[in-house]
Amino acid sequence: MKIGIDKIGFYTPHIYVDMNKLAVARNVEPEKFTIGIGQDKMAVPPITQDSVTLGANAALEIIDQADKEAIDFVIFGTETGIDHSKSGAVYIHHLLGLKPNARCVEVKHACYGATAGIQMAKGHVALNPESKVLVIGSDIARYGLNTGGESTQGAGAVALLISANPRIMTLENKSVSLTADIMDFWRPLYSDKALVDGKFSNEQYISFFQKVWEKYKEETGMDLEDFEAICYHLPYTKMGLKAMRTVLGDAPEEVQERLKEHYRISTLYNRNVGNIYTGSLYLSLLSLLELNDDIKAGSRIGMFSYGSGAVGEFFSGILEENYKEHLLVKEHKDLFESRKEVTVEEYEQIFEKTLPTDGSNIELDINEDSATICLSGLTDDMRQYVNKMR
Repeated sequence: MKIGIDKIGFYTPHIYVDMNKLAVARNVEPEKFTIGIGQDKMAVPPITQDSVTLGANAALEIIDQADKEAIDFVIFGTETGIDHSKSGAVYIHHLLGLKPNARCVEVKHACYGATAGIQMAKGHVALNPESKVLVIGSDIARYGLNTGGESTQGAGAVALLISANPRIMTLENKSVSLTADIMDFWRPLYSDKALVDGKFSNEQYISFFQKVWEKYKEETGMDLEDFEAICYHLPYTKMGLKAMRTVLGDAPEEVQERLKEHYRISTLYNRNVGNIYTGSLYLSLLSLLELNDDIKAGSRIGMFSYGSGAVGEFFSGILEENYKEHLLVKEHKDLFESRKEVTVEEYEQIFEKTLPTDGSNIELDINEDSATICLSGLTDDMRQYVNKMR
């Protein structure tokens, strides 16, 4: 039985800051951001958006009534959850109007959470072939103003519907994982900003890729020639290229050029959104599938997932016939084109706006937020969400 990705949805906030202008404001050469790390624009989440609303908006564009009847499992991968106890998946389940007889959980392991959710979803569908599982990777990357990590912030979500007989990609069964207890990136419970050892994290990302790739080759007998493209988790778009370059020398020149060109295409969405943690790998996949002109059905796409702390995994999928017909290319083009640029000063003001932590109530103005699903405030320590379509 084929199991894999039947639909893919995506959402990012309606405002962004230009990385050239941010560089100038920080007395940094713009090329350090646009070439050095490979970022052009950075999504800026207004106070009316959090990981729940981003994920719900991403899912909203792909879920129809038949899906609502079939979805019996919602897996919400995030490292910027909004409650230490209650799962964000429960809020999303309600906002989407899914049937009550569904299981809902939140999964956390840094940027690996959505991948863990997909592997769980495959097992569930294998046991329940009529079921569909909604997997969401949603995050807001937040390091702080004038910090070393500021240029690798971002916000957004990718939603994937996992089912039998998928229309976009069948996920192959073989995968290789690796776990090690390291401190390259973390966020203590008392902090709303991440802590990172950037140099060490980059080294570990590359090391994890090399190890799982070598193990994957050993266990499958496959090599780079067997892949039309490889997508990577992208905290910034140059990161995956650094890892890829360490293994490209093993392949013929034409294979190297093909993989590099498809890698470039896979980064285009990420370049204009920034880091979305759990969703970054799948935004890269979405960019590749929607923007390529030559990848045919039957092609094998490799995927490298990395979550600091750390877990890495390499796995693959085969593109289905007419997969392009089931992608929302125009909708995502319109989403990007409808965004509004804010100045660096406006971005800083938005960044500093946070919800109260002392039990105070707050009512937020959602009229300036073009999203269908928004956070409208806090009442008695409870977040208030609104679906404008209801």
